Amino acid sequence: MSLASVSAQLIAALRHALTAEGLEPPDIALQRPARAENGDLSTNVAFVMARQARRPPVELAKAIAGHVAERRGEIAHLARVEAVAPGFVNFYLAPTWLDDVLREVVTAGEADYARHHVGQGTRVDIEFVSANPTGPLHAGAGRWAVYGDSLARVMERCGYEVEREYYLNDQGTQMRLFGESLAARRAGAEPPEGGYQGEYVSRWAADMPADAEPVEWGYRRAVADAREVLESLDIHFDTWFSERELYRKGAVDETLGLLVRSGSTYEHEGATWLRTTPFGEDKDRVIVRSTGEPTYVLADIAYHRDKLERGFDRLIDVLGADHHGYVARLRAGLAALGYETERLEVILGQLVVLLREGQPVRLSKRAGDLVELRDVVDETGKDATRLTFLLQALDSAQTVDLAVMKAMTMENPVYYVQYAHARIRSIERHAAELGIARPPLDGVDLTLLRDESELGILETLARLPDVTLSACQARAPHAVVTWAREFADHFHAFYTRCRVTGEDIPPELTGARLWLIEAARIGLALAFDLVGVTKVERMEPVLANEPGRR
Repeated sequence: MSLASVSAQLIAALRHALTAEGLEPPDIALQRPARAENGDLSTNVAFVMARQARRPPVELAKAIAGHVAERRGEIAHLARVEAVAPGFVNFYLAPTWLDDVLREVVTAGEADYARHHVGQGTRVDIEFVSANPTGPLHAGAGRWAVYGDSLARVMERCGYEVEREYYLNDQGTQMRLFGESLAARRAGAEPPEGGYQGEYVSRWAADMPADAEPVEWGYRRAVADAREVLESLDIHFDTWFSERELYRKGAVDETLGLLVRSGSTYEHEGATWLRTTPFGEDKDRVIVRSTGEPTYVLADIAYHRDKLERGFDRLIDVLGADHHGYVARLRAGLAALGYETERLEVILGQLVVLLREGQPVRLSKRAGDLVELRDVVDETGKDATRLTFLLQALDSAQTVDLAVMKAMTMENPVYYVQYAHARIRSIERHAAELGIARPPLDGVDLTLLRDESELGILETLARLPDVTLSACQARAPHAVVTWAREFADHFHAFYTRCRVTGEDIPPELTGARLWLIEAARIGLALAFDLVGVTKVERMEPVLANEPGRR
């Protein structure tokens, strides 16, 4: 029986207890206590109901615990229940519940364990990276790239139909300046004022044919370069959407007409303004300048209208923190067009500080201080790049040290978790070399798996479905990386403490541990897939004297 099933039984018992105390049961939630000594599950329902009951929370908690204890025989795996000050009810499960976890993991396998269906029937567009096509992607863009792709993977695991989209801002002044910078460098001159100074401009200009039109050639080179480096990170976009296309098919003019007819615009000093103050802006925003030129606000509204018209139920934009004001303007435009603003979700991320040899490196295409994402991937590898950028929540500032990313030591989080998978595979290979196969699961005594590290592996596996769902709902794929690091802790401890094969290991214990290894493989492989990290089969031991076989 899964932990979810046990939780359902406990909630039913809690509802019965509250009814017995003359109370109307509320929605009841169980939590996993942060400290093991507080049990396997816990509830604060006594706090919630204390005022209605007109009793101190701890007194009500004791009464509730008493009622649940009377029904202990009806609740699978419940060993004991206790009330503790200031009013929690804690539940302690027998280790047998973890035997059911192992069976559930290996029965469901990689295909179905920790899979949810909450998003079934919902189409989601996730737009991320969307850097201006005026040069190569800088290293900081890697954070947005990895986050967006991993969020898509997690949401797909939860049943959503997800499409990944890259918006190309290929219209306007920046494209012109980029083309002029390329032309100037090709002619041996300095870029124009406000142009691009990066070394890559000279490098690309040297490759540009003499008869090429600089803007168009540079644009295509930038898009091809971005596509190539993103695919090296196993990030593949379903749609590369061009801003030019919006103008070509008249979507910007059509959107303007709809906004005007909605009554959400007005004319002032020759410009057309959109009423954005009702959505939290400090002032309304110009959408058409007095020159008749549309602003980027209008183009962005037209773009999101296009996405909604393509049939997406939800739009998720992954943007930098400097786009904070963008949200209200966009929602104002969509509301004026008659769309529910809740269908748009904007996720703002913080910037990355990149350290090379201990010193921060600026990341600016315009200024020329550029570390390309390509260089980071070439230097540290796909897996280190992906997992490093997912170590923290996107809304927290991040410092990335290239030296740590490259280090083949246990202090490197990437090496640490991949090494756990490599150890799993080494145990499997060693057993195969000895001619030892896993016995049928039905005949295995799983109660033999009672070492602290074995229980730690199973308890962590039990949490993976909840972690996956939470990562989806909170838009927090970094939670899967946190889970993988904790899981690796337990597996490395198991590898050190518990031998799987050997003359001194009883065959029945070997059989149980081989099934534990299989469950561990499934859980870790699943987590790696969610964050796009390779399942490494072999790695050099981090310690010279470490045994290669178990």
